[in-house]
Amino acid sequence: MHTEEHHLRCGHPADAPSAPRPRLAVRAVAGTGLAALWGSIHAGVAAAAPHTLPAAGEADLELPDLGSVSFLGGISGHLLLSLGLIVCVLGLAFGFITYRQLQKMPVHPSMREISELIYETCKAYLVQQGKFLMLLWLFIGTVIFVYFKFLMGFDWGKVAIVLLFSLIGMAGSYGVAWFGIRVNTFANSRTAFASLRGKPFPVYAIPMKSGMSIGMVLISVELFMMLVIMLFLPGEIAGSCFIGFAIGESLGASALRIAGGIFTKIADIGSDLMKIVFKIKEDDARNPGVIADCTGDNAGDSVGPSADGFETYGVTGVALITFILLAVHEPALQVQLLVWMFVIRAVMIIASGVSYFGNEMMAHRKYSHVDQMDFEVPLTALVWLTSVLCIVLTYLTSFLVIGDLGDGTLWWKLSTIVSCGTLAGALIPELVKVFTSTHSRHVREVVISSRQGGPSLDILSGLVAGNFSGYWLGMAIVGLMTGAYWISGLGLAELMVAPAVFAFGLVAFGFLGMGPVTIAVDSYGPVTDNAQSVYELSVIEEVPGITGELRRDYDIDPQWERAKLLLEDNDGAGNTFKATAKPVLIGTAVVGATTMIFSIIMALTGGEASEMINLSLMHPPFLLGLITGGAVIYWFTGASIQAVTTGSYRAVEFIRENIRLDGVTKASVEDSRKVVEICTQYAQKGMLNMFLGIFFSTLAFAFIEPFFFIGYLISIALFGLFQAIFMANAGGAWDNAKKIVEVDMHAKGTALHDATIVGDTVGDPYKDTSSVALNPVIKFTTLFGLLAVELAVQLADQQGNTTLTSSLAVVFFVLSAYFVYRSFYGMRIGTGQGDLLRDAEDEERPHAQV
Repeated sequence: MHTEEHHLRCGHPADAPSAPRPRLAVRAVAGTGLAALWGSIHAGVAAAAPHTLPAAGEADLELPDLGSVSFLGGISGHLLLSLGLIVCVLGLAFGFITYRQLQKMPVHPSMREISELIYETCKAYLVQQGKFLMLLWLFIGTVIFVYFKFLMGFDWGKVAIVLLFSLIGMAGSYGVAWFGIRVNTFANSRTAFASLRGKPFPVYAIPMKSGMSIGMVLISVELFMMLVIMLFLPGEIAGSCFIGFAIGESLGASALRIAGGIFTKIADIGSDLMKIVFKIKEDDARNPGVIADCTGDNAGDSVGPSADGFETYGVTGVALITFILLAVHEPALQVQLLVWMFVIRAVMIIASGVSYFGNEMMAHRKYSHVDQMDFEVPLTALVWLTSVLCIVLTYLTSFLVIGDLGDGTLWWKLSTIVSCGTLAGALIPELVKVFTSTHSRHVREVVISSRQGGPSLDILSGLVAGNFSGYWLGMAIVGLMTGAYWISGLGLAELMVAPAVFAFGLVAFGFLGMGPVTIAVDSYGPVTDNAQSVYELSVIEEVPGITGELRRDYDIDPQWERAKLLLEDNDGAGNTFKATAKPVLIGTAVVGATTMIFSIIMALTGGEASEMINLSLMHPPFLLGLITGGAVIYWFTGASIQAVTTGSYRAVEFIRENIRLDGVTKASVEDSRKVVEICTQYAQKGMLNMFLGIFFSTLAFAFIEPFFFIGYLISIALFGLFQAIFMANAGGAWDNAKKIVEVDMHAKGTALHDATIVGDTVGDPYKDTSSVALNPVIKFTTLFGLLAVELAVQLADQQGNTTLTSSLAVVFFVLSAYFVYRSFYGMRIGTGQGDLLRDAEDEERPHAQV
């Protein structure tokens, strides 16, 4: 097999000596995610390649002199990237100006009071989550410290840098999440108040404005931090800074996404079931679960996606930086690619802003004076306009910045690869809408089946939609990745080792290119959901003399019924576009994981055919790893739903015993806070069990055998991808089926409505807990697993045998099994038959009748 063709396929030059079987050298990183795996490529090729690739790990990488290459007729790379800081500042200015505009919008005190109460409960939740994050960081920080200090021999300063930037990365995820809830809780009451005029356009425009504010701030902060590291910190410590930054981002996103998903669905289910139990209206102010539900909308649907998007954007950038430094041998070429990549990112922020303003002008002209409006139309137009503009500017920028790269054709090849991902950012939402939109035939099938079959057929039809969506979205992702892979074979191998790896990374890069708009349409949903709740909780219609007050002070002739209909209709659009962002993020995670896995395979095998046998069924540990990954994904989804189930039971139990329907207009603040406490308690308890289960499972499986671990990572990514898509879109179908019954059919309080509520409560943890949690789980498992694998390799080398690593694998597995056990048996609702008998006796008493 040592032919020229074989060497070229494996990334080795034909005249290179045969590479020995390499160790897995993910040196000194493992926590950077994509960066770590891509960085490990050099282990498999360094001995064979004539290029002088870095011999050290990613933490030892030095950035080249960015000022050594000129662009655009004489502008140095350092200066060109410095201009990117101006773009980031403009993005931040846009976000904060919008923040102030939202704050100053007119709103009635009754609505502002509710939105501020929601914000105060969100603050309390985030403070608790901040303390919880620091607890989780101690686990990761301990492993980082031991590895870098004692196994890698880093000096104290470099270890401190890694730890410091892990805290900065975590703070970034946490900070953008906090900004998101503040903006959303301004927008929710302003949207509710704007609906009183009876015109649909303001009801669309305000959530869109708040979403763009969050999106621009999130992406601008992320890019600003990375540019600061590249431009102002010494090149010799850049690797350590990027490593710590990525670790912290990943940890912050995982905790906020998973715990937020549990919190929001405990509150949502607890609140929704009261509509069936007591036959009360949506968001009835007397229901103490509604404030918790509104808090959960922000904790799960705003905090989680913001932190997740922040982390995904950052880790992908770190990965590409590391790949370029390790796989490209010419320093000048490294500078060209680095500058090109970050200029493209800055240009895409501009494209998102321009697209937003252009789309708003068109929407204002078309809808500002109409009485009827399809809220999904301008949202869809914004996504496609941004995608097209980003693609056009990607080609234009690439031609200007790297038009002379290679043979003069590589600028359009790299642009096409990036555009595969950018196109996915618009195409995937279109496919998601086929299964989740209120106009979808699948969603209408759920309603039709519920009319005669009740909750049973409602649930079955939703499962059908989820399963079909897995096929179509899976095929779309494969098609785009295949296109990128094909283009990578058209000359990229002359510039770098393993060009296919770079291509997959650029697809993920393109996925996130229109990040401000992706985050904006996702954040649209929690605002529309909250606005509906704020309207009901404010009981504004019952305020004495309210009609005259609105006419006198706000020049509004209130249209009460029309306002409620608009808010409900807009909530359906919000549900749809919340659903569209989820597959984009999970797709990015899986594309990144695919890249990581490919890279680690290269590191283990060195491209040798004799080693590839270990990646087949002929090597039993690999097969066992494939099976194990699937088992862990199914445990995780079950554990997250169990946390929601138990928490919902406790919330329903409390609400049922304390709700007051006679003689009051609102639930007491004390009762509402108690429901929030229940949600927080079970969110953190469930999160701790799941996090430690994943943490120790990853350590255990990485210590067993490297090819077992590759099989495990492949399985985690593939099972996770399709489980997430299936659950997210099934949940979206159930959610909007209920919305059709409420808005289009005006059938609230009927048996059909009750059936769709049951389906929605099943879909709640599907779409907003388990499915969204799989994205950070896939990334965290791969990120932390790389560190664990290198720990195992280092320990085995030092001991001269695998006895120690095998023993540690057993210990770690026992610990993981304990937390897996606790994720169910420590979260159970009841404890035995005696409890069931006592509950049955209680149900016979009149006060407990349901």
